[in-house]
Amino acid sequence: MTYVWLEPNFIPPLITYSISFIVLLVGSITDLRTREVPDWINYGLIMAGLWLNLLFSAVYSDPSYIINSIIGLAIFFGIAYIMFYAGQWGGGDSKMLMGIGAMIGIDVSFKAPQFLTAFFINALFAGAAYGLLWSLFLAYKNWKKFLREFRKSLSRKEAVMAKKAIALALVLSVIILFFVEAYPIRLLILLFMLMALLTMYLWSFARAVEKSSMYKLVEPSRLTEGDWIVRNVYFGKEYICGPKDLGIEKRQIRRLAELYKKRKVSRILIKEGVPFVPSFLAAFIITWFFGSVVYWFI
Repeated sequence: MTYVWLEPNFIPPLITYSISFIVLLVGSITDLRTREVPDWINYGLIMAGLWLNLLFSAVYSDPSYIINSIIGLAIFFGIAYIMFYAGQWGGGDSKMLMGIGAMIGIDVSFKAPQFLTAFFINALFAGAAYGLLWSLFLAYKNWKKFLREFRKSLSRKEAVMAKKAIALALVLSVIILFFVEAYPIRLLILLFMLMALLTMYLWSFARAVEKSSMYKLVEPSRLTEGDWIVRNVYFGKEYICGPKDLGIEKRQIRRLAELYKKRKVSRILIKEGVPFVPSFLAAFIITWFFGSVVYWFI
């Protein structure tokens, strides 16, 4: 199911979809190369989305274009805010999503399929698959360090306790299987057993990838706004930055640079996140040409 050609006047959506695709393509390249998307790209997309839809409203004497744009921006701002403060996306990813919301908008008439709804659902699936593949790539790239961290993670106290809990759950599941004859219930129990086994190893895998491949020491001058700081940084009793900030700010970078020049602080340990904008691009292409992945299953 496609979306552009369902519009009575397909010129505005064709323009907004094309601009969104180009910006996502450029953002994906910069995200992969530098692990960030410049603010001028994201804010430019937001402003262009609002101004273009305002222009469409004026040209076609139809206020729905700008209304849909504002609502799309507001809804995706809320989603981006939640995902950012949950630590799932960086600031650049969140702003890019807001820009897509402003450019394409939410159709308040609900006369046609909602592109942004399908796009967001596809982005969740694409993001999960992309994140797993990226993690596997990092584990392969830093195999020795990853293997060392993976073994450490499995030997941690929390992992040992998780193993005992999973072992107990598996024993109980096997006992229940002897008394259950219904095939669907037996299948669900087997799936539960499989998920219980995988959960702990996936958690240890993610933790090992993070520690072996995503931590990096950088000079303050090379920090960029939104970088995730791994440990708290103090100068005497003065708090400079830390994990609770959910991304370092420009004023904190300037302060660190001043202290670094005076040799009062050393290099800063940051965590490089997964460059998620390429997964947005993949989700956008899938949605534009095929619609929602959920629709395929239904």
